Amino acid sequence: MRIACLPADAPGLPGTDHRFDLYTNSRMNERGRVGDLVPGRLRRLGLAPSARAWDFTSIAMAAVAADETVPRGRSSDGWTREIALTVAVGDPSFWSTQAERMIEALCFLSGDIWNLEFVGGGVIPVPPRQVRPRQEDMVCLLSGGMDSLIGAIDAVHEGKSPLLVSQMAKGDTASQARFASMIASASLHLQLNHHARPPIVSERSQRARSIAFLGFGVLAATCLRSHGDGATVELRIPENGFISQNVPLTPLRMGTLSTRTTHPHYLRLVQSVLDDAQLRVTLHNPYDHTTKGEMLTGCADQRLLTHLVDESTSCGRFSRTGYRHCGRCVPCQVRRASYLAWGHPDNTRNGYKYAPLGQNDARHTRFDDVRSVAMAIETVRRHGVDALIGGAMNTELLGNVAPYRRVVERGIAELAVLHAGLGVS
Repeated sequence: MRIACLPADAPGLPGTDHRFDLYTNSRMNERGRVGDLVPGRLRRLGLAPSARAWDFTSIAMAAVAADETVPRGRSSDGWTREIALTVAVGDPSFWSTQAERMIEALCFLSGDIWNLEFVGGGVIPVPPRQVRPRQEDMVCLLSGGMDSLIGAIDAVHEGKSPLLVSQMAKGDTASQARFASMIASASLHLQLNHHARPPIVSERSQRARSIAFLGFGVLAATCLRSHGDGATVELRIPENGFISQNVPLTPLRMGTLSTRTTHPHYLRLVQSVLDDAQLRVTLHNPYDHTTKGEMLTGCADQRLLTHLVDESTSCGRFSRTGYRHCGRCVPCQVRRASYLAWGHPDNTRNGYKYAPLGQNDARHTRFDDVRSVAMAIETVRRHGVDALIGGAMNTELLGNVAPYRRVVERGIAELAVLHAGLGVS
């Protein structure tokens, strides 16, 4: 399927199946829109990102738009799609040199077959009349989840002054704001949303949406005074290493059926693009060798963490369970296991909809994610962690695989304690 993301006043491209307005909303029925509220939000704050940062974010917005438009159900295998995406940017000659790596990154992220083309005339929004460079010295993503909460707390404890960036999501927006005010009250908390609105029914799998979060972080990084003075800015992306590795828990649960948002290989591909674009932004996940339980235990401010952590969100089905943790998806199981490893009571706000996972029925023990975790635990118990990892780790993707292998082993051990305690068999 061919998707084009263009300025609202740009002429259409022949052969396009669906078109999106980029950073605006023409209100034409046959068009989608994406990112329409972002420029105004930044302008009101006096922020003026660089032109290259806008171009990178345009690509990210377009990827999200395409991901939400092309249905997986029409694919021959029910998952892998062919997506031909055309994006208007300010410097198409440069971005054409990056197409191959961006395609590799998107293929890895979403599990689809992508093609990217760039055309001129891209949107570089008008800067505010009075530009107000920010005094923070780094950017930290703050999703409202447990890991980003810990990451922001640790950054402040390190003596950093983080500009906190959130991708707004229904059910998380208020907690994002509360976390920001409690962790770094003097810092800017920038809440943005891609607001992708396809012209047809949206595809719900949304495996590429996280690239928008990186785009927002890059925009913010180029608004720091230090960046304007020529410094390289850290963009911190806190995520535990077990989830980042995305190791298939069973032979049927492959690759992008789970998230690849912070996989080291994906981040390195994006980093190489940022470097070639001379954006002077360094992506950094300090927890890629750390389990979620270890992140809780190692958090530098245990008092503040204990005060806030129960309000954080981990659930992969949060909106589908009435903005309450389901308790049975893989992220929920990892969350529940991490509390046990930390040794603190799990007082997650509103509890878990499906708490007694040892209950032998289709909603608990026999639920797919619970069975997958149980099978992974048994595989490691009988045959060792290498039998679980299989070909999911290699030196080409990761370099030295040993620390990644160990974090998966420890992550499975945390889950094994949870299952044993709940009587999952």
